[in-house]
Amino acid sequence: MQTAYKKTINGWAMYDWANSAYNLVITSTIFPAYYDAITSLKDANGNIVSHKVHFLGTEFESASLYNYSLAFAYLVIALISPILSSMADYKGNKKSFMQFFCYLGGIACCALYWFSKSTLTLGIVCSVLAAIGYCGSLVFYNSYLPEIAEEKDQDDVSAKGFAYGYIGSVILQLICFLFVLKPEWFGITDSSFAPRLSFFLVGIWWMGFAQITFVRLPKGQALGKDREHSILTNGFHELKKVWQQAKSLPVLKRFLGAFFCYSMGVQTVMLAATLFGSQVLQLPTSKLIICILLIQIVAIGGAYLMAKLSDRFGNFTILMLVVCIWIGTCIAAYFTTTEMQFYILASIVGLIMGGIQSLSRSTYAKAMPETKDTASFFSFYDVTEKIAIVIGMFSFGYIQELTGNMRNSIIVLVVFFFIGLVLLYSTLQKQKSAQATV
Repeated sequence: MQTAYKKTINGWAMYDWANSAYNLVITSTIFPAYYDAITSLKDANGNIVSHKVHFLGTEFESASLYNYSLAFAYLVIALISPILSSMADYKGNKKSFMQFFCYLGGIACCALYWFSKSTLTLGIVCSVLAAIGYCGSLVFYNSYLPEIAEEKDQDDVSAKGFAYGYIGSVILQLICFLFVLKPEWFGITDSSFAPRLSFFLVGIWWMGFAQITFVRLPKGQALGKDREHSILTNGFHELKKVWQQAKSLPVLKRFLGAFFCYSMGVQTVMLAATLFGSQVLQLPTSKLIICILLIQIVAIGGAYLMAKLSDRFGNFTILMLVVCIWIGTCIAAYFTTTEMQFYILASIVGLIMGGIQSLSRSTYAKAMPETKDTASFFSFYDVTEKIAIVIGMFSFGYIQELTGNMRNSIIVLVVFFFIGLVLLYSTLQKQKSAQATV
């Protein structure tokens, strides 16, 4: 195949521009900060004395409830994406499924406008639906990569998507930033209005810019054969077939194991960083937003840097380097006590965050066998990542509940990254062995 026209590539990348606003504003900055503010109990002097909340008749640490709810969202998408991707492959309508999840997530973000201290259940439910919409649409978005870019261009095309995402999300973040930090400029007197307006704007931004993607991307090609199993089970049989193929491809099999392990760490850091800054280091919302914004700006360069380094040194070598940096960053985070230390770590995370996501996606696309079942293969990839997130987020929240200290949760992330590093080394050795026999 040949790489698609630039217009199609840019249209594909624009979906990263559209949905990354959710990833930044909702999962990383304003929503976690707002959530922490309305779920913290303060004494007469304004000091925080408790983070306990009640949800569905059970008491939780607020950060743990947040982690559990996201873990649940990722578990749901891990269970339903095989069904959806199978339907998309057989019917050739992956764009329709991508649109459905885009609108589900966008509408849920808009509904967060009505999230307040008295509507905690609404906030949790809408944040779960938004996460499902975000992850569900990515199953189909990622599966377009091997269809629109030949292997030699996949690292650069994947990096372009992440770069578009970081640029787009930063632009909206800056707009929301003004509302939150300078409400008086806009005549806003209600302190809760600015963040709630930000959630609404994310939904509009996401659904609006996604229209460029939906216009430019092809619908998808039907496989032209009947399903061997029912519509509810066929997707899982497809995943089994993918796994059977992966087992006969040693490099792909080992990479998936490594990806599973280090994803437990990467995604948890990204989703829990803001609450760590607010609850453990007691950083104010304004500084947290600036910090996360810094991460996004640095990540733009990180995605392209890792793509260029991988061209020179190879994907697995650079992935191993990045995972080593993640391990060092987590160890440093355990001992972090000052604002400046947190900023330094945030800069490092930004550099490696975009790189590891972009490079992982393109590495998988390269390791895949040639197939028309791209949605099924990327469903397997996404299910692997989502289950990793479920384990990572649940472990992080559970250890905090068990020990009463979020710092202790960081230790398990180091373990996840280390196992991933060992498996990446094994993958690299298997790749060298395979190349030597050719």
